[in-house]
Amino acid sequence: MGLSRRTFSALVGTTALGFALGGSGGAPTNASSSRSVPTGPAPGPPAADGLGHTVGFDRYSLLVDGKRLVLWSGEMHPFRLPSPSLWRDVLQKMRAHGHNAVSTYVPWSYHSPAPGAYDFTGVRDLDLFLRTAAETGLYVILRPGPYIDADVDGGGLPGWLTATEGRAGTADPTYVSYADEWLTRVNAIAARHLFTKGRGTVLLYELEDRFRSKARADGIDVPLLHGDQWRKRDGRPDPWGGEGYAESRRIRDAAYERRLHLTDLAGGSPLHNAYMTFGGTSWGWLPAPVVYTSYDYGAAIDEGRRPTAKLTPTHQIGHLLQRQPDFAKLRRAAAVKASDDRLKVHHLKNPDTDAHVYILRNDSAEKVSSTLPGTDFDVPVTVPARDARLVATGLSLGQRKLKYTTVQPMMCLTAGRQDIAVFAGPHGEMAQIALDCPEEPTTTRLDPEGAWAYGRGVLRVNAPLGAGGLTRVLVEGGGGDRPLLLLFADDATTLRLWPYDTPSGSVLVYGPALVRDVTLRGATAHVTGDTVGETGLEVWGPRGIGQVTWNQRPLRTRPSATGSLLMEQLLPGVRPVTLPALDGDWRRRTENPESAPDFDDSDWTVADKKTTYSITPVPKGGPVLFADDYGFHYGDVWYRGRFTDADDLESVSLAYSTGTQGLLMAWLDGEPLGTHRMPVPDDSTVRRGSWAATATFSVPEKVRERGSEHVLSVLVRRMARDTPKVARGLTAVTFKGASPKATWRLRGAAAPDPVRGPLNNGGLYGERKGWHLPEFADGDWQSVDLPRSDRRQGVTWYRTTFNLAVESGVDASIGLVLDDDPARAYRVQIFLNGWNMGQYINDVGPQHTFVLPNGILRTRGANTLALAVLSDGTTPSGPRDVRLTLLGSAAGGVPVEAI
Repeated sequence: MGLSRRTFSALVGTTALGFALGGSGGAPTNASSSRSVPTGPAPGPPAADGLGHTVGFDRYSLLVDGKRLVLWSGEMHPFRLPSPSLWRDVLQKMRAHGHNAVSTYVPWSYHSPAPGAYDFTGVRDLDLFLRTAAETGLYVILRPGPYIDADVDGGGLPGWLTATEGRAGTADPTYVSYADEWLTRVNAIAARHLFTKGRGTVLLYELEDRFRSKARADGIDVPLLHGDQWRKRDGRPDPWGGEGYAESRRIRDAAYERRLHLTDLAGGSPLHNAYMTFGGTSWGWLPAPVVYTSYDYGAAIDEGRRPTAKLTPTHQIGHLLQRQPDFAKLRRAAAVKASDDRLKVHHLKNPDTDAHVYILRNDSAEKVSSTLPGTDFDVPVTVPARDARLVATGLSLGQRKLKYTTVQPMMCLTAGRQDIAVFAGPHGEMAQIALDCPEEPTTTRLDPEGAWAYGRGVLRVNAPLGAGGLTRVLVEGGGGDRPLLLLFADDATTLRLWPYDTPSGSVLVYGPALVRDVTLRGATAHVTGDTVGETGLEVWGPRGIGQVTWNQRPLRTRPSATGSLLMEQLLPGVRPVTLPALDGDWRRRTENPESAPDFDDSDWTVADKKTTYSITPVPKGGPVLFADDYGFHYGDVWYRGRFTDADDLESVSLAYSTGTQGLLMAWLDGEPLGTHRMPVPDDSTVRRGSWAATATFSVPEKVRERGSEHVLSVLVRRMARDTPKVARGLTAVTFKGASPKATWRLRGAAAPDPVRGPLNNGGLYGERKGWHLPEFADGDWQSVDLPRSDRRQGVTWYRTTFNLAVESGVDASIGLVLDDDPARAYRVQIFLNGWNMGQYINDVGPQHTFVLPNGILRTRGANTLALAVLSDGTTPSGPRDVRLTLLGSAAGGVPVEAI
């Protein structure tokens, strides 16, 4: 079930689509009646406009208010970015780079710390996220499960569900009743944001199939999806001990993404979703067993919210599908074979406009140039190695027809008195397009690189891509009433072209690193966005626009020969950002008093249960030791067992169950017995979510000789769960050489943090006492310098404070780097201002850089960093190198409120 819902691009064929899209809101449109819906302009950007809307579908596309919509969605999880201010930043970047929808999961566990308890405030404010998406102009695909997978603990099912009778994912009445309660809560929020009601932009809704009637009863009237219909993808998160997301991004680069997306388009997919467009961070105890803290995913927008080269295909294809109506109604056409058989050709046709689309895929290691016999192309088309290309014939470019293009069309829009068409491809390639012109047009080269020739009713235009940035050629007359401005851009330049739809018409902005918003008021275009380096600014807009502001600052502009307003000076880039060093003013304190025999555990929970709902067997005679059965669901858990009659005790065996990279530490009467840890996964075990092992420790003679009562203390770092009914923590304890009867108590996390939620903290002593919180008084701790080299089994805390003074108006993405000799075996829980930002395992990796989201990080003020270092005592433990790093910065950004 989990793999099939990893991504839901894409459905293929009318039958699958009709089955998955069960029902729609307003006046439903089905596949048979929709045949009369012609190719035409797409609906405008969505908004909470207070008007009712209809949502239908057929084999080609969604139908919104009777207009065809190709959904080009990107996956983004607000729970992986615990700073609500930054949700707007990511959503604006997604919209700017071609997406018209965002798909998001809603994890039950994130909102429900206990049965009957639900929290949708603060960083869990689903209502705010949906409002922000609507304000950004994005449709929403909402996916509340109840089971979501999404590489989160328990697939998003709450930890407390583990200790209930019901079996998740089945028709078990107990499970269904709890799930029904969850859906009641989340549906009440979703219903306030339905696009069909004009209240928001929730367009599609995905859930487990058995809960369809529940969704309808709760007023969810948009089309329903369920995960079983989505095709499995080979996109994967990076595991513990993996290669890291930099390598993932290198292997699955822009060319890989383009092949993937265009292959989906060639297969007739009416819905597209990129998992992930922004991966974010699996902070705290959120990550599933197989993944570490970073969920960067090699995504187009990286974990630090920085754009990457992988945005190129998203940007180009997304804007093409939104602004070229021919693509909303494509069917497979007659087979076409390239003259070079290394190119695989997919041929699609719009039955209304007779436009033809050819998707050429090159899986070879060499660039291939080939003719396409039987088509309108009379020149070869080139496809780079391991890449793909979309070319077309017969497309409408405003009032004109494209005869052919050897590079990808990116968009066509009307701005003012002219149509603007953009064509894109690799740097240095010669773009060739041909336009049907019954009469010879007036063609003007507005940049020196363009060239053209006219003959036999066809205008042929050539331009080298990327030479001098943007190449402009103006075509007037020749059978068209409106001028056509041709813009030729290489891949890098396309990422500086920003179309934006306003109620008064379309706007195209060229130059900045990002355009977030364009508002037309009177004769002024108010543009907001980001810059990195100095850049010019060019704006094409509706008639009557004579002035431009940038981030509320008026600009001096002049009209250009292209019909644009051209800025007379340059927009400034971002100023340098200085970060403080973290090599001094550290304070240190050792922890784990629970290992001492005289530690007072009288208020701990007694392990006295004899039965469990877990599928993990209980040892004969019990007791149940599973942490979840006693209400401890996340993070570390401590056990203390008291026993007598151990004079002949030779060894103790501790059976335990954890997720990937779990470990166990044991002490007897305060003396370390040792540490056992689960192995680093290899290729055959990398997807294993649950690990069970038995750690056997010899009992030193000096311990056996001490008194009559003994205390066995055990710390289990259990990581996360995959299957909710598999036990976590200690599962059985056996003794060799003696048969003492032990009585057990256990302790895990304290009550959930009311701001940070149930996934922030585990059961370490320092967490229970607030050592991770910025307000904790650590004045009596030992003052130390880094690097540090300790050798002890247990937990040691380090705390420091640092101040940042990032200039106002600068969006600085900052990370924390931990680095050390990989032979040193220790791990660190990282707390920033009380927030658990992840786990570092020095000798496993691959993660060394941890993103610190603005809002949690005070970029203008004081911050507290606390590191809980867990070491097995076999090697020196750090931390050694702890430093801040600037991941990227831009002038602009969004206003950020402190959490």
